[in-house]
Amino acid sequence: MRITLKHIAFIQTGVFAKPVKEGQIVYLQAKHFDENGILRSSLYPDLKEESISEKHLLHDGDIIFAAKGTKNFAALYESKNLPAVASTSFFVIRLNEDFQDKVLPEYLTWYLNRSSSQNYLKSQAVGSSIVSISKSVIDELELSIPDLDTQKAILIITHLRNAERKLQQQIESLREKQIQQQIINAIK
Repeated sequence: MRITLKHIAFIQTGVFAKPVKEGQIVYLQAKHFDENGILRSSLYPDLKEESISEKHLLHDGDIIFAAKGTKNFAALYESKNLPAVASTSFFVIRLNEDFQDKVLPEYLTWYLNRSSSQNYLKSQAVGSSIVSISKSVIDELELSIPDLDTQKAILIITHLRNAERKLQQQIESLREKQIQQQIINAIK
């Protein structure tokens, strides 16, 4: 099935808020993620509960898409027991009820992070000092949605490929250490 994102999901912008030292809600910002959308830092509640509207709180399965700057990525939100909101650097994408049993949030996250999707979105970005992808561009992104079994298979293959890459990097690192140790031993 081919369909635009706006037909399967509700998309809203994140909120602008001023973090405080101690709060009850986590304020997700782009700085919390690496270039692949992987959470790289510990999160602490840094917004006061009374300053945030209920409609902006993230739900399990929401996808946040970094639309500002050069580091564009999609990340799946998983609550980890702390309520959170996304900053204005993100669009929050929530599957419509009619599609929650037809599209896996993990698949949609994968699809948004695919190089062809990223290339298209970046080609539509505007701005000179800080480029951004507009809501209308992401609304009109055309998606291919296969059946659930195919979505699951794609995710398994992707997970295995990522694990393979990680193992290859570890092997290369160990090989380099071994060679360096052999050189040091030869010098002695």
